[in-house]
Amino acid sequence: MSNIFIDSILRATVGKTIFNIFLLILCLYPVVGSFFWFAGALSYRFLKTNKRDTAAAARYIPVEYQPMVTIMIPAHNEEVMIEETITYLFEELNYENFEVLVMNDGSTDKTGAIITRLQEKYPRLRTVEILKNKGKAHAFNIGMYFAKGEYILSNDADTIPEPDALMKYMNFFMRDRDMNTSAVTANMDVQNRTTLLGKSQTVEFTSIVGVIKRSQTAVNDSMYAYSGANTLYKKEFLIDVGGFRQNRATEDISIAWDHQMLGAVPRFAPNIIFHMNVPETVRDLYHQRKRWAQGGTEVWLTNIKKFLRHPVEHRYQWSMFVDSTLSIIWSFFFTITSFAFIALMLYFLFTGNYERLMHGIVISFIFVTFEMFAGFMQLLAALLLDHHGAKMKYLFFAPLYMLFYWMVNPITVVMTFIPALKTILGFGSGTWVSPKRQSMKK
Repeated sequence: MSNIFIDSILRATVGKTIFNIFLLILCLYPVVGSFFWFAGALSYRFLKTNKRDTAAAARYIPVEYQPMVTIMIPAHNEEVMIEETITYLFEELNYENFEVLVMNDGSTDKTGAIITRLQEKYPRLRTVEILKNKGKAHAFNIGMYFAKGEYILSNDADTIPEPDALMKYMNFFMRDRDMNTSAVTANMDVQNRTTLLGKSQTVEFTSIVGVIKRSQTAVNDSMYAYSGANTLYKKEFLIDVGGFRQNRATEDISIAWDHQMLGAVPRFAPNIIFHMNVPETVRDLYHQRKRWAQGGTEVWLTNIKKFLRHPVEHRYQWSMFVDSTLSIIWSFFFTITSFAFIALMLYFLFTGNYERLMHGIVISFIFVTFEMFAGFMQLLAALLLDHHGAKMKYLFFAPLYMLFYWMVNPITVVMTFIPALKTILGFGSGTWVSPKRQSMKK
């Protein structure tokens, strides 16, 4: 009996120790994660020189050797932006062998009429009319089989790539060692910086996203998501995975995971710049982040069985899977503990236990300070590495990003977990509503 009793105690002690370690990991996840991305970005810059973007000095490709590229623009009610974007592509890109294919996805505004008028001016402009809006992924999959190019550039209606973008992109596919490259995604630059939200997202998109993608590339040639706004795909790899998943909230996250599970290699090109508009209201931003969070959860749910059943086969993607798993668990942990903490502090306040109230506030302040420091190091590295430090002036908006966006992201993961689960069970829909656009003309 004594041996059984001792064995029960040991098991309880071990179980408690494991539980405490797990709680510690969850508590420190944001801090450790920030330092991990910080170290990964520095590794990409100074150590992993073989994985770095060499397109900054991309060699010129003579016209007769330029591969055919189809620039595909899925469009649903884009009358505000579509003409400016198409005109720019034909007038400014330093590349000759391309066409523009607009997938008019059930637009009810003047999008179709604008395209028809522009076709008289630009013979290489083509369009496919889809009568009923069924989503961006559906439109892209249809357009994939109408595309003349062996490479397809996904280009949103509000997105402007730099003039040398296609020339730089193609340099990632021209060598023998690039034969397994499935897609190259560029570095986003925020165009509408007139509002506080726009300026703070400049810090996030042009720096944080870039640092994370650099780290993923440095660690294991992995990438959690392409940029749906501007990514050059090799068409044969799109066909190999059956195109984009049409019932997913984010087709760009889904296709990136599908490519990696196939064994293809995604590439990040921080020196290829494209410009796009970002949400300028809290409401639009929240809806965007909900869609992103749902998309991330969907790919995790889609692939979890593959990782657990075939861990050796997918060993090169384990870092991506583990980080996504911790991110989702931490989002629930953060949300639940935050509400519990607020409730407890209110209880101490109303019961007059001011000593415990102050103690809780001090402890939380210390913890937030550690998170802010770790986040600041990540942000500083991001701003120094991205665009050669040109965005350092936006460091002032870093606290807004860290305090606001870090809270929004886990909450959206929790809010969209059930919708993501429904999608995996076959109840998802890819129908989209075009966001409000603001013309780029000054």
